[in-house]
Amino acid sequence: MMSKEDLRGSIRRIRALIVKEFYQILYDPSSIIISVVLPIILLFLYGFGVSLDLNTVNIGLVMEDSSPDAQSFAQTLTGSTYFNVMVAADRRDLVKPLLAGKIRGFVVIPSYFSQFRKYPKDIAQAPIQIITDGGEPNTANFVQNYVAQAWTIWLEHEKAQGDVVGALPNIQLQPRYWYNEDLSSRNFLIPGSLAIIMTLIGTLLTSLVIAREWERGTMEALMATPVHINEILIAKLLSYFVMGMVSMACCVIGTVLLYQIPFRGSFLVLGVITSAFLMTALGTGLLISTLTKNQMAASQAAQVVGFLPAYILSGFIFEIASMPKIIQLVTYVIPARYFVSSLLSIFLVGNVWVLLLHNTLIMIFVAFVIFGITSRLIVKRLD
Repeated sequence: MMSKEDLRGSIRRIRALIVKEFYQILYDPSSIIISVVLPIILLFLYGFGVSLDLNTVNIGLVMEDSSPDAQSFAQTLTGSTYFNVMVAADRRDLVKPLLAGKIRGFVVIPSYFSQFRKYPKDIAQAPIQIITDGGEPNTANFVQNYVAQAWTIWLEHEKAQGDVVGALPNIQLQPRYWYNEDLSSRNFLIPGSLAIIMTLIGTLLTSLVIAREWERGTMEALMATPVHINEILIAKLLSYFVMGMVSMACCVIGTVLLYQIPFRGSFLVLGVITSAFLMTALGTGLLISTLTKNQMAASQAAQVVGFLPAYILSGFIFEIASMPKIIQLVTYVIPARYFVSSLLSIFLVGNVWVLLLHNTLIMIFVAFVIFGITSRLIVKRLD
């Protein structure tokens, strides 16, 4: 049992070590670059360079029919803001552009297009052909779905003008999207990218800096002092925890103000959840530096152990439900999985307490496991 005098001495030593760490951070440009500059660069790249939205797609349009109906429907496509349309009279003229990747598909308006008016029962069925490049399935699906939607819109317009014989089906879908009404990929990519950024920052901060101290011999100098090893670890973790929280604050400010991402939760709750996740990232970096004691090895291990699993297995880009079952089981031990889910909830939905408490408790448990392993591996001795 630690006495009050021993406790005061321990707090005094930890405070002195924290001051030493902050002085070291101020005189070490690499720490500032990792904790401040790197998050801003990554946030800029994810915000402006990564998007799953298809704003403009190059397609072709084959006009085998020159009737007023064909011309009217063609204007629906050429007037769209989603398509850049290359018009041709023969489909063979568009084969080479399709193979060269200049267009992602083309729509064929056949010579019998206007004959659909003779068949009222089949009025909702488009007498057109859609040919797309299956090399990019997402783009192909987008072209197919949008052209089909354009056909329905054109029919509605013709019906309103009284130019279409018969009637469209009485049942019409009115989709409503919750939480991300614009269906903008940026609204979930940027909050999710914060988890990736914090993973990289947290693991690199502790693994590289502590490994550098082992290489320079400053860690051995600390080992020769009366300071306990746990006091050294606490001081380092608290120092870089503050740096990590500053990085997160900068990223959140940029996310809300620069990219106009909606924030529907609580900043206090976000701070608590970020703290839990940052402890897992810092603990991972500390464990890496304990095992490697080399900057090059530490940086490579930080990417393999921290960045890649967070990027691939967190649900940030790839849907976890679509992964094989064995890979889905692996994701349960990836802290970024729970952080990504929490960030999406806080930004787009709000404080969903059941989800947030569950994710936070798991991240705290993982942090304790990592620190428990590290405390058993690191000992105060000079090798």
